[in-house]
Amino acid sequence: MSLPLEGVRILAVSQFGAGPYGTMMLAELGAEVIKIEDPAVGGDVSRSVPPYTIEHDSLYFQSFNRNKKSITLNLKSPEGKEIFHRLVKVSDAVFNNLRGDQVGKLGLDYNSLKGVNPKIVCCSLVGFGRSGARSGEPGYDYLMQAYAGYMSITGDPATPPTACGVSVIDHAAGFAAGLGLVAALYGASKTGNGCDVEVSLLDTAVSMLTYLAIWNLNQGFTPVRRPGSAHQTLVPVQTFRTSDGYIVIFCAKERFWQNLCEALGIPEAAEVEEFRNFAQRHKNRELIVSKLQAIFSTKTTGAWVALLRGKVPCAPVNDLSQALADPFLHERHMIVETDHPHFGRIKQVASPIKISDSEIIHRRAPQLGEHTTEILKDHLGMPESEVQQLRQKGIV
Repeated sequence: MSLPLEGVRILAVSQFGAGPYGTMMLAELGAEVIKIEDPAVGGDVSRSVPPYTIEHDSLYFQSFNRNKKSITLNLKSPEGKEIFHRLVKVSDAVFNNLRGDQVGKLGLDYNSLKGVNPKIVCCSLVGFGRSGARSGEPGYDYLMQAYAGYMSITGDPATPPTACGVSVIDHAAGFAAGLGLVAALYGASKTGNGCDVEVSLLDTAVSMLTYLAIWNLNQGFTPVRRPGSAHQTLVPVQTFRTSDGYIVIFCAKERFWQNLCEALGIPEAAEVEEFRNFAQRHKNRELIVSKLQAIFSTKTTGAWVALLRGKVPCAPVNDLSQALADPFLHERHMIVETDHPHFGRIKQVASPIKISDSEIIHRRAPQLGEHTTEILKDHLGMPESEVQQLRQKGIV
């Protein structure tokens, strides 16, 4: 069975993390993603992100650009723009993650391209949106974690505001943009008209505040950082120190609390008034947490997980190497390999999207401009001699 997006062609003017991550998910679903890179600056800036770099490539770049093609093209030159428009005519979507004020200037929006291809879908993943006071500001994941309040509620209360160790907003925005683009493509297939799709990093970050936002907006609830990265209202939902590390306990249902008390040898704790339900445990948080911490300190993380798994939602707090060595990830086919001319056999994480009866063939991220000649010849019918002339002029 073919992948669902086979036959869809997407021109991607994107760099760094959020945009390339979103378009990689689309490429893994079968779309032909043509990465357009500026030859004058060495292409996507992530090609030079340390620590593992070679000329015009890095492991960082490889992690965001699997299964894509790369063409070098100077979009600021008249000839480059003319070639871009010819590609738009034979494509389904244009994706970018530029600054909001740059999208229209470079002619990457629907208003600029509908005359070239009325069905084209133009997706912009920007920092703060394409309009408004901040549209011209660069947007990055760390900034959004600060703007949207994430840092204020992450980490131990005795430490400064803390960022998540992974660029969660970049990745979430990539998924949101991919979803918006696919929805718009479906609409265009029915109406014959494309449109603009806009996703901003800040909007994405705020949208994921969900229950904290509704509590705050309607009841003035103010979340605080708690020891053990504890949940704002559910108890016990947090990390506990063990004799050799940490374990996470997640009692999101009353029966999990009862199972926990039974497994820990304190069945009476599930019956006493102070701990009998969510409201009482929230009210007496410090008392129950100190009681549980004393017990968890007596055994190793592995011993507790073995005892509690299947009875209480729990997990060991792994370091990165432990997390990636989990045999279950291999069972889920979440570690894939690609061949690279310099780095050799590269192991990396797969897309989380599984399509039944379909197999994704994983290809390494492209070298800078690797497919320029192929794309111009196959999609535009351009003779190789013309491609060489364009190279000499610095257009491609």
